[in-house]
Amino acid sequence: MTDIQPIQFAGEDQSNAVRTQILNQEPFAIRTFTPSQCVISHSAGSYHFTPEGRKLADFTSGVLVANLGHNPVSWWNRVIDYLGLGAIKDGDQYAKCVPLTAYNAITEVEALANDRLIANLQAAPGGSRINQVMWSASGSEAVQKALWAAMKRTPGKDMIIATRGGFHGKKGLAGAITGSEDDKERDERVRFISFPKAECDDVETRKQPIDLTSYQQELDALWEECGDRLCCVVTEPYLGGGGSYHPQKEYLQLLQSFCREHDLIFILDEIQSNFGRTGPMYAFSHYEIEPDIVLLGKGLGNGIPVSAAVGRRDIFESLGYGEASDTWSANPLSSAAVLATLDEFEGSDALEKGLVLADLIETGLVRLKETGAISKVRGEGCVWGIECAELDGRSGAEVANQIIERCYAGDNGAPAIHLLGALAGKVLRVSPPLTMCPEECQAYLDRLYDVCNEVAAG
Repeated sequence: MTDIQPIQFAGEDQSNAVRTQILNQEPFAIRTFTPSQCVISHSAGSYHFTPEGRKLADFTSGVLVANLGHNPVSWWNRVIDYLGLGAIKDGDQYAKCVPLTAYNAITEVEALANDRLIANLQAAPGGSRINQVMWSASGSEAVQKALWAAMKRTPGKDMIIATRGGFHGKKGLAGAITGSEDDKERDERVRFISFPKAECDDVETRKQPIDLTSYQQELDALWEECGDRLCCVVTEPYLGGGGSYHPQKEYLQLLQSFCREHDLIFILDEIQSNFGRTGPMYAFSHYEIEPDIVLLGKGLGNGIPVSAAVGRRDIFESLGYGEASDTWSANPLSSAAVLATLDEFEGSDALEKGLVLADLIETGLVRLKETGAISKVRGEGCVWGIECAELDGRSGAEVANQIIERCYAGDNGAPAIHLLGALAGKVLRVSPPLTMCPEECQAYLDRLYDVCNEVAAG
């Protein structure tokens, strides 16, 4: 049995008690490791607050979920209105509210969410192929359903090409296409191809032209080996969990061309990159591609659990009644959250705010390399990764943990920052809400610079 001790911080009696209780009552396997193990009392806008009243700038957006910030009042009011809960709020015990679950039934709020989401996708550059929504409750479920549909489209064509180093989930086929063939006993239906990590390992490297020859050769070899069984290619716009690698757009365009040439389904996993995270509403617009299926999640509901595979009707109709059903898909609460999120994005300047923030974040993060604690910076829009350097016998992972701890502690009244545990061991993700105030974001980037200098000094 592993002896895991609860994380404790001086002056956080309430938080420390909660951390101890949680470790006693829950297996630690249900949460990823972070050196802070932040206890959150409440959240508002771009900030979390601890039970002790400490304020932390959220540089994670709740793992790329709260693109509009935490608990925006106008968003919640829209959710309440779509659910018909306003009358309950006003004390009417006989209010006509939609149910919170509608398994094997249909609600009008679901129909409206379909209509609005499809229209929004089709209006985006690259979204013209999308005409159906296959709802689900988590990202890995959306991946699973898309792959089921792709594998059933043509009898005998059941093999999947996935890009090496990606993260699509931990369950079933979503888990089988995550990582690489070296990580697990491989599903014989999955083949992996290289992702151009070396060509995009820093913002400066990414500006250089990419030679696609080796990647084309890999694809051609796979077609020669098992073309009679291949059904789809699945990738992410960028490797998020794999270390924040954002490729040149020509790489994704190559994968699309290969699919078009061989009548394969091109699946883009945008679970964490949709709704403004890379700049435009959808990453496929940013990369100038037109996928057959796009996977949406996280920011899609701004905090309410919801995901979807959106794409071509002829692909999804390869599945029969019940083959993609589950208890929570298209539930009214999720549908209302999607509608409220669409309302906010379509009726506000959230995307424009994100673009302003993007330039500021890039400048601030590139500056961190001056400290010696950060070796490489990768990203776009409002999603970035900073790779920690080895320092004085400390590994990149140790440096990353020290940065997280110091950012959280906010020593001597300094501004405090909430960061997640490192990606791929030594990469820290910086992904605040698109709506964070630029002046406040700059102040926290300055604090991150100071922290990196402190860690570099030992």
